[in-house]
Amino acid sequence: MERLRSHRDFVTVLKQRNKVTSRDIVLHYRFFAGDANISATAVPALNKTASTQPVSGLVSEAKPGLPEVQNPSGVAGGDSLLDEQPMTRRRLGLAVAKNVGNAVTRNGVKRRFRQLAASREQVLPAVCDVVMRAKPHTSQQSYASLEQQVSELFAQVAKRYEQRHPHNMMQGGVV
Repeated sequence: MERLRSHRDFVTVLKQRNKVTSRDIVLHYRFFAGDANISATAVPALNKTASTQPVSGLVSEAKPGLPEVQNPSGVAGGDSLLDEQPMTRRRLGLAVAKNVGNAVTRNGVKRRFRQLAASREQVLPAVCDVVMRAKPHTSQQSYASLEQQVSELFAQVAKRYEQRHPHNMMQGGVV
């Protein structure tokens, strides 16, 4: 499972206000295939030549030895959802606040979240971003308890995807 890395991507997911909750976890999600805000044209085209010339108003971002990537948003920088997100990839973001515990405790919670998400990734639709947010007492819960909560939350997200996109389920929307 890929990771959400930029602040812009986190904000995009959180502003959708789609979430499911359990006792210790809040799971924010966003479906991006078939979404009115993102079309197939939002995925950048790769230019086979490593030219550094901008193409008709697009900001080009070339690195030595790599193909040039045109950014359709016209804004330089950042690997955000609109810049490089293929339409068939799940991404995970983690939000663990200081009220969960000290740095060692927070990192332990993040490790657990990554492991649980990776082991249950196949339940999620192939076209979503997810941000898992830890509530304050998450660090005190057993792994089995968190495992059950993540399973239930991922199943709820998959169910909501089925309800909103029934045609994609027949085309392999959920793997």
